[in-house]
Amino acid sequence: MTVTSGKGGKGGGSAGGGPGGTGGRSRGGKVKVKNAHRRTTSSNQWLARHLNDPYVAAAKAAGYRSRAAFKLKELDAQFSLLNQVERVVDLGAAPGGWCQVVLERRPRATVVGIDLLPIEPITGVTLFEKDILDDDTESVLLAALGGQADIVLSDMAANTVGHQMTDYLRTMGLIEAGLDMAGRLLRPGGAFVAKVLAGGGDGALTALLKQSFTTVKHVKPPASRKGSSEWYVVAQGFKATTEG
Repeated sequence: MTVTSGKGGKGGGSAGGGPGGTGGRSRGGKVKVKNAHRRTTSSNQWLARHLNDPYVAAAKAAGYRSRAAFKLKELDAQFSLLNQVERVVDLGAAPGGWCQVVLERRPRATVVGIDLLPIEPITGVTLFEKDILDDDTESVLLAALGGQADIVLSDMAANTVGHQMTDYLRTMGLIEAGLDMAGRLLRPGGAFVAKVLAGGGDGALTALLKQSFTTVKHVKPPASRKGSSEWYVVAQGFKATTEG
């Protein structure tokens, strides 16, 4: 599977009011979608939510590349994920909001991001436009880190096709690929954080995670839209195994 998308997805965009934008302020203070007749109903509904999302405005004001930055900030506040980390991998890093948060918290950390999509450079972050399933990805990431990772972050999700079960299975495949990569990159005691979608395979995923981590929690941070099926799994205390 090679179809991935990074943080924010549509939410990482910069649609806004003003000349050439997609929205304009109404008398009630809400942004109205401009040129709505040119788009589908679902596209207009998404744009309306996006334009009136307080996290979108907050991300723009703070200089974050996507609203998803607040999801990591909230997860970190709850689980102290970034305390004392020195080496961090961000899978599905585009457009770079999570890398920004890591550097904000740990400015001296070695941060490595990877995504199929191009990412604008971020000072202090090593970025790769690459598939995590490539045979050499593990060695490339370890070389860039200079050692094993303290935490592997993943906000990856498969590009949706509109069929709920298909979208769920495609994203679960990416989660499992991310977990496999984390198992080869993490130091003992490290952590893995990944976006998951609510669905029938949640129990199997939790059981798999509990084989490799001492604690596994599911959480929906406030920045995650209430109507979204996304949750985050926070696995801490990696139990490294020695093969052979």
